[in-house]
Formats: sequence, structure tokens, C-alpha cells
Amino acid sequence: MGSITLEHVNKSFGEVQVIPDISLDIKDGEFVVFVGPSGCGKSTLLRLIAGLEDTTSGTIKLDGQDVTDAPPARRGLAMVFQSYALYPHMTVRDNIAFPLKMAKMPQAEIDKKVDYAARTLNLASYLDRRPRALSGGQRQRVAIGRAIVREPKAFLFDEPLSNLDAALRVNMRLEITELHQQLKTTMIYVTHDQVEAMTMADRIVVLNAGNVEQFGSPLDLYKKPANRFVAGFIGSPKMNFVDGPEATKHGAHSIGVRPEHFKLSTTEGAWKGTVGVAEQLGSDTFLHVQTDGLGLMTIRTDGDQTFKHGDVVWLTPDPTRIYKFDAAGKAI
Repeated sequence: MGSITLEHVNKSFGEVQVIPDISLDIKDGEFVVFVGPSGCGKSTLLRLIAGLEDTTSGTIKLDGQDVTDAPPARRGLAMVFQSYALYPHMTVRDNIAFPLKMAKMPQAEIDKKVDYAARTLNLASYLDRRPRALSGGQRQRVAIGRAIVREPKAFLFDEPLSNLDAALRVNMRLEITELHQQLKTTMIYVTHDQVEAMTMADRIVVLNAGNVEQFGSPLDLYKKPANRFVAGFIGSPKMNFVDGPEATKHGAHSIGVRPEHFKLSTTEGAWKGTVGVAEQLGSDTFLHVQTDGLGLMTIRTDGDQTFKHGDVVWLTPDPTRIYKFDAAGKAI
């Protein structure tokens, strides 16, 4: 079992309040991602769960048991950091086995667990290598293997892919998601990358200045954002926002339209604009259009479109997909 419950958790560093008041209920076996901009408190929240930071107030429960004051070793959680933290003088086998040797587990049992982790992570042919002979992705898999052998109640990942290049990030993202399907163990994953959050999570916690803006499935956050912050953070490219009289027409303080929710024309439409940068990605083309009086809009269109800098276009937002927000930024 690996359910994790936070009840009115608060964290302050001196006079600075980093986590004002957070309550969350993470189910056993769930893959939950904490996402938000730098400084939003996501890593601090993960460290509170791990026991690496003390809570200022509130309660943390693991499977219903209060572990708020329990040291990290007694929580039964395994953490995988951004840095691999591997011992350079040890082989892959010894790095993975290290926590089990420290626990004085019988050698036969250690070998069994290490072999299982190596097979699960496709590291079986690398067990006798040292970290310097591995790629970044392989080193991160070794760090994950060291966590797997402990058979934790939950895995805590703190931006584990940020040191990898783009292609490796995609591969490791798939591998970690597949690992979750195999192990069925609770996983909490911290990232600032909303694409990672959308593609990996069962549910996403969107954090902003230490507050939970929304907690829900990726599609819930995408289709039904609770406020303007979530609407602007989830989705790539980001949602376009319009303030002023154009928003007032729709009974809102501001409106939002996603880049893929426009009709594009060279002859007529609701908003006239001029194409600036056109990013051609093959399957899609992203047009950055300077509209008359409404500012810069990003439009997602078919990859075969061949608009160029200076072209005049007309944009018409899909009326059924206009997001409305009040003066406080809350969704209407």
C-alpha cells in the first residue's frame, strides 16, 4: 500500500512561508505529478513527504499512519534525484545493491533483487560497468534501480530528467511511465515541464506560490482549467488571452483561446492580423500573428500551411471553445 495524505501542511523558512496550506489525497498506485514554475514549492513539498524537511504545521500520513515526525528511513519511501548520486568506484551491480547491503540483507536475496531490477530496467548487460562508462539515461536508470530494490511504498522523483538531452528525456519519460505500469507502485514526480506532466500523470497537482491551483487528470486541467493560471500553464503552445472590450462582449473580464481552436483565413474573419514568425515543425505549423489591437496570438495549424512573414490573415476563435475568466482570474 502507498496512499499519501497531506492535511493542512505548512512550511516556512524563518519568516518566509513557502507552503501556506496544502491538503492532498494521493491514492495507492497513482502516478501524481507536481508541476509549476520555478520557486512554486513543488520540490519543497516532495521533500516534506520524504521527511527531508520538517513541516512547520500540518499532518502527513502514509497508509493512514501519521509519519509527520518520522525520519526518512522509517517512511518506506524511495527518492530519485536530479543528480544520479552514484558511487563512481562501484559497478552498476554494487550501486543498485548498496541500500540492501547497508540493511545487511542476505547475499542471495540481494542478488535476486538486483537481477530483477536490472531486467526491469534493461540494465542486465551493464551490471559490471562503472558509472563513467554509462550514458546519462543509463545512469538515471541505475539510480531508479537502486530505488526499486528497496520495494518502497512509493517512489518520489525530483526532476529526474532535467540533466538529459531532449531525445533521452522522451525515452526516459516512456520508460518511467512503463515502469509504473509494471510495478503498480505509487509515484510522485516533480517537474517544471508541463509536457512531462500531461503525458505521464494519472493526476496533476498544479502549484503556484505554494498553493494548489488545481488537482485533476491531465484532460480535466486541459479542458476545464479552474483559473487563468492553470489555463495558461497547461497546454503547448500556451493559451492566448484577450482582455478589454473584446472580452466584455463575452461577459468576462478576460477570455482565452487555445492555439488549435482558431479558424484561419486569408479573406475574412473576426480578428485581422499579420504573420510574424512561422515555425514549421512538419506535422504542425505555429504561426505568431500580431493582431490589430489584441496583441500577439499563437496559432496552431496544419503542417502543410506555407504562410510567411508579413502575410495578412484573419482569425476566428471557435465560439464553443472560448474560456472565460472573471477579474480575479477564476474560470466562469
